[in-house]
Amino acid sequence: MANSQEPSKVPIFDLSPKNLNPGSSSWPQACKNVKQALEEYGFFIAHYDRVPYELDKQLFEELQELFDLPLETKTRNTSDLVFYGYVGQLPHAPLHESMGIPDVTTFDAVQNFTNLMWPSGNKTFCESILSYAKLVSELEQIVDKMVFESYGTQKHYKSHIESTTYLLRTIKYSVPKIADDKSKDNIGTNVHTDKSFLSILHQNQINGLYIQLRNGEWLAVEVPPGSFVVMAGDAYQAWSNGRIFAAKHQVVMKGDVRMPRFCLALFSFNHGMTHVPEELVDPEHPLRFNPFDNFGLARFYLSGVTQMTESTAQAYCGITS
Repeated sequence: MANSQEPSKVPIFDLSPKNLNPGSSSWPQACKNVKQALEEYGFFIAHYDRVPYELDKQLFEELQELFDLPLETKTRNTSDLVFYGYVGQLPHAPLHESMGIPDVTTFDAVQNFTNLMWPSGNKTFCESILSYAKLVSELEQIVDKMVFESYGTQKHYKSHIESTTYLLRTIKYSVPKIADDKSKDNIGTNVHTDKSFLSILHQNQINGLYIQLRNGEWLAVEVPPGSFVVMAGDAYQAWSNGRIFAAKHQVVMKGDVRMPRFCLALFSFNHGMTHVPEELVDPEHPLRFNPFDNFGLARFYLSGVTQMTESTAQAYCGITS
């Protein structure tokens, strides 16, 4: 990993609804700022006050309870899409353990996952996860609205949101056994890009996320308490005709960490075929991506045709000259 950039480089925006008014004179500039951050950095940090402190605190306590369950219980979380089910015990990422809840903004999906983990029920967990997912999906839709409006593609926004589904991954990164930051035993997640449109990451107060900038340098992301990392995936890169940057990133647990890092990662995926909007194609920006299926892109990635560190969008649906 290259030297990390200064934390001051990170773009930070307050996207709390009380500070955003689509009809205000400041709205167009706010939209432009968000779009430019995704183009230049591939991510930004969002302050977002819709998740109450009490809910936030309770969620991370419940994540501890979830990951303390026996391995045989956690591995009941299965899916034909690997990252939708239980992932853990990986030799190349020994600190990583995670579980997925698809369609997490629906009661039935969260209830099914809860009953899988706790057959006798766990009402508190179910209610907390569902509340969180609904609140953070609103943040995802705010970001989409800002991006679409800034590009002049707002006529496509409604159909985009109607085809969106959300996956929540609950993630635990264990404390490294070796106090050596360069040890391979400190890897939480290997270098990769996400296959989603957007990923919204929320952590306890243990950092560990590193993001590679366009110039190849790595940024150690320090996330302020209560904030969220909003990151573009390969699907957004393709939809935007290559304008939006899908940044490579990884998680490395520093050797001086003394408690696990817990993370809630909300991913947005789209059903059906996604097309590059005609507004984003012109003589200066010729069409770079064919229409694509978001889940087809994910399965293509999982097939191993491309390396984790390569652009799945380019390999899957990119137009070659």
